[in-house]
Amino acid sequence: MVAAKNQKRNLGRDKRRRSGVVVVNDRMQSSYSYLLTEPMGRNFDPEFRPDLTPKEMLALGVFGGKYMTDCRREFPASWFAHSKLSPRGRDCSLNYFGVDASQPLSMWRRKGWIHSDDPRGWFQWYCRYYMGRRMPDEDARQIKRWKAIRRHVVQLRRHCEPSNLTCRPRQRQALLHWAYDSRRI
Repeated sequence: MVAAKNQKRNLGRDKRRRSGVVVVNDRMQSSYSYLLTEPMGRNFDPEFRPDLTPKEMLALGVFGGKYMTDCRREFPASWFAHSKLSPRGRDCSLNYFGVDASQPLSMWRRKGWIHSDDPRGWFQWYCRYYMGRRMPDEDARQIKRWKAIRRHVVQLRRHCEPSNLTCRPRQRQALLHWAYDSRRI
């Protein structure tokens, strides 16, 4: 019975994606919809080349496992097959490097970094961009922010021996949050 319900839900999810419109109803957005105009994981801006997909990030452990717990229906079920999520609250032990490397959403709002279409911030934008949504002005802003985080890659290379994953774990975890694979630095 449970398997049949999940299969029916996944069919509905796939049908929505094929139609090109995704409708979101979660704790932060009600009846929000967006159009998918590109194939999933393709046709990225040439300046935006993330190391990790959203699925890979979720499996590695990001955002204390709390980021995507109420919006799973919006994204492919495969993204969550091996994800490290916390049903209760943030659990930094679920992060790949086991440390807290996040600022609270309230700080992001105060800084004006949150766009109304993506109230959860950069990772939500990235997930939707990866799915195929395009919003030229917002995409340019977020890609500029993503590129600016690269300064942390330079710092790791300057201060850490290659492949020393114990060197600067907070900085490494923060890079994972921005789809840079800091395990390879």
